[in-house]
This record gives sequence, C-alpha cells and structure tokens, in this order.
Amino acid sequence: MTRPIETRGIYRHFSVNSGAFGSRRQLTAVADLSIYLENGETLGIAGETGCGKSTLARIMMGLIPPSSGEVLFHGTSLNKMTRGEMADFRRSVQMVFQDPFSSLNPRMRISDIIGEPLVVHRLASGNALSERVSDLMNQVGLATDLIHRYPHEFSGGQRQRIGIARALAARPKVLIADEPVSALDLSIQAQIINLLMELKQSYGLALIFIAHDLSVVRHVSDR
Repeated sequence: MTRPIETRGIYRHFSVNSGAFGSRRQLTAVADLSIYLENGETLGIAGETGCGKSTLARIMMGLIPPSSGEVLFHGTSLNKMTRGEMADFRRSVQMVFQDPFSSLNPRMRISDIIGEPLVVHRLASGNALSERVSDLMNQVGLATDLIHRYPHEFSGGQRQRIGIARALAARPKVLIADEPVSALDLSIQAQIINLLMELKQSYGLALIFIAHDLSVVRHVSDR
C-alpha cells in the first residue's frame, strides 16, 4: 500500500526586506526535506519557533507550493494531479491549526463552520448534515446546544475542539496538527492531546503532529 504523504527534496524560499532602503534577500524556510508518513502512524515533527515547521505543514497541505521538490499523496505528485484527484486530496488531508481563534471565521456560527467541509465536498445536506454536525460536536466534547453560537463565545480549548471537529467532518485519511496546543493553557493542553489520540484511533487516521515541545512529541509519536 502506498504511503499517504511523502515529500521529496522540498525547498521553500521567501523574498524578504532586509533594510531601510528596500533591498531584498532570500530566506530559506525549508531546505531539502524528504519525509514520509505511513498508514495509521503518528509522525512527530519537532523544531524551535521559526524553523519552518508551519511552512512545511502548509506545503504538505497544498496550501503553498514548494520552490522545488514535490509532495506525493498515495504516490501521485500534487502538481501532476487531475482536478478529481486534487478534490480527493483536499478531502482526505485536513489540518488543525495552531491558533484556534484566527482559523475560525468569526462571522460564521459553529454549525456552519463544522459543516462547511461537508457542504464543500457535497458529502451531506439537510437533516444528514445537521446530524453529522451534532455527532462531531459530541465526539469532541462540545454540547450540541452550543451549535448556534459564534467563535468569540468559546474558550481557547473549546475553539480548538471546534477546529478538530471541522477537520474530521469529511472523514479524512490524514490529519496534520500544526502546534495544536501551543496557544492553549497548560491545563487544557493534555485534554486536547488526549482527544486527538482518541480520535486518531477511532477514525484510523495517519497523523502528523508538529510541535516545539519535545516531551509532547515523544509522548504522542510513533516515529
């Protein structure tokens, strides 16, 4: 069986201002990185703040292109995919972002945020959509009577639970968690980590867990 995610020789450069006179220099955020994720495993990626972890996550998600190298999904390079293959990739690979507030649309109710992937990928509508959203809220530990509230009405830990529910809505095969607990209070971090581990097992996910805390990475990762 092919690996769900693999990168080969990934580079990513950014052009940044380097002085008061508008001169620009090239910043290398990711350099010659080749990694792979096996089916069902948790791969930990650790590194200090600013070393390129989030850039790598966005490249693997297909949100930004690499400057060179390639990302493969089940053996097919993203830049060679047909429209249908790319739609399958978008559904199958989901992300939990670092900041649970900025990643949620403040103008959308929670029901619409969690249900959006189901609508976009045409997986559910009507009563089936409502039932799936309620089921996801239960799975992540949120009361369903909160379904019509907005993100600002929730705590940081609750907002991250909403982000996890949204990521799982389309029943992905791969979940990329980009520092999912670094913006949370210490008392909440363990709850979110345990929730991710439980959902990984129940959904049969392959998980990429990105963090700067080595003890957390060591605790959750297979490799």
